[in-house]
Amino acid sequence: MADSSYLIVAALDFGTTYSGYAFSMRHEFKADPMKIHANPVWKAGSRQFVSLKAPTCLLLDKDKEFLAFGYDAENQYAEVLLDGEKDDHYYFHRFKMNLHNNKNITADMVLEDVTGKPLTALQVFKLSIKFLVDHLLETLDKQGTGVQHNEVQWVLTVPAIWRDTAKQFMRSSAEQAGIPPDKLILALEPETASIFCQYLPVEKLKAEKSFIMSKQGTEYMVVDLGGGTADITVHRKAANGQLIEKHRATGNDCGGTSVDKRFFKILEDIVGESTLKSLRENDPLAYLDIEREFEAVKRTVETKKKGKVNMTIPVVSLDKVCRKDHNKDFQALVESSKYANEIKLLGDKMRMDADAMRNIFKPSIDKVISLLKEVLSNRQTKGISHFLMVGGFSECQLIHDAVKQEFPQKRIITPEDAGMCVLKGAVLFGHNPSYIKSRIMRFSYGVKTSLPFDERKFDRKHLVVMDGEERCDNIFSVIVLKDESVEAGTKIKRSYFTPYKHQDKMDFMIYISDDFNPAYVDDESCNLLCKPTITFTDTCEETRWVDVEYVLGNTEIGITAVDRNSGKEINATFNLIEPYQQT
Repeated sequence: MADSSYLIVAALDFGTTYSGYAFSMRHEFKADPMKIHANPVWKAGSRQFVSLKAPTCLLLDKDKEFLAFGYDAENQYAEVLLDGEKDDHYYFHRFKMNLHNNKNITADMVLEDVTGKPLTALQVFKLSIKFLVDHLLETLDKQGTGVQHNEVQWVLTVPAIWRDTAKQFMRSSAEQAGIPPDKLILALEPETASIFCQYLPVEKLKAEKSFIMSKQGTEYMVVDLGGGTADITVHRKAANGQLIEKHRATGNDCGGTSVDKRFFKILEDIVGESTLKSLRENDPLAYLDIEREFEAVKRTVETKKKGKVNMTIPVVSLDKVCRKDHNKDFQALVESSKYANEIKLLGDKMRMDADAMRNIFKPSIDKVISLLKEVLSNRQTKGISHFLMVGGFSECQLIHDAVKQEFPQKRIITPEDAGMCVLKGAVLFGHNPSYIKSRIMRFSYGVKTSLPFDERKFDRKHLVVMDGEERCDNIFSVIVLKDESVEAGTKIKRSYFTPYKHQDKMDFMIYISDDFNPAYVDDESCNLLCKPTITFTDTCEETRWVDVEYVLGNTEIGITAVDRNSGKEINATFNLIEPYQQT
């Protein structure tokens, strides 16, 4: 919950491709919630455009100390490569997806930089977040706001489809970056976009006048298409300005970077893997220019465009590496490739058939369509008539048109500056975390327990003998079930006892499952989430009962524990990222 002593809310949107921040003063929010400031001065190097976000890339020296982040990191790393000093540096980019793709996130998880050098993921995320924090605080100081650093309420955005371990990893990284734990809340990306759009006038929503998003009872699907993921949920407007989640967050990794990968695969097919690698390492500025040019061009591709899509390419640099490896220039390699009929060169322009360019997008678009169909197949979403499309990738006309064609009866809303909705909405959420009234559980949650064995109820393979008594072990004792609607801040109480005398701590194992009603924690659908520990300041001879309260329905799970004997609250640590062994 937001701290009431704050003077300013600062939100960090740590994205797969781009990152940025925005903030607003408490008094500004009360007078005009939409008076939100973003940093407008990320300069994009050789292409000379000013951006509200910076690329998510990090450069460290050989001692793993911070050198640069964002466009500066891109440009400095290019210089590093030109100077032949890549072995003395670490360069990471687009590393956020490691958290999406990994079910077993631990505190000692390792990432590899672009040249394969290892570093703990916690260090990479911590240093990146610390840069954004420091940059924002410096901006506030320069503006003479007079805000002390401890008067900032921080908000960090995460995909709604992430598991609890990934969310906890981001929290730990942010805390290590210097954000006080009690001044930090996590916000779910599609939710914050939805909150932001509540405040937009119809003309900025680009919706028909009859659709009033802020009207009680209005239902719509939020489709957040970012660089890495597609993150989809369904909201209904409730009383008091709150939102009710009608369908659990759903998504996968079909964001904008999946399109980039396919474009570079075409280049690789033309010049060869080693030649493309040589360009990246020996003329990194040229490689960067291709990346940035494709990023700009892919936003302009249209469904009905005929003829060619033009891209400016560093043809001199490409010719140089191609001649060295193949004794042919780039044009000759294009003409002898399977893309000869689709790609033509004219000076420094690469001209690709519009159909061929659209084909690069097709697998990602098909995945998005498939997700939308999956959500709409749920009985809870039958009445949905509007899609709210946000996130940078949603600005792509091809996606917009494909969704329209597939769902002709649905109205599609793409607000102005859709790529900033998540970030600005996160600022609003920081001022008022109670915007979301309830959420749908993405998983079933339960605790591993044992019960007296009953032949009629339990599987014999789980039969164990404890202190001479036959018991069924590995039972999934339900805390909450998948697809249950849970009000934000719901408290669910469970009681546990100490089996031994003089116990100074109690460990219990929390599992999650994709099933709607799992029976045992060793079922295939189950994963160990964490092993919370409850520590006692004193010990005793008798059996000790502990009442544990799980706080559900918020963006993170909370846990508190009370010693029933004394009535005292006991320290309960809920660390999701300690390395653990599956049992």
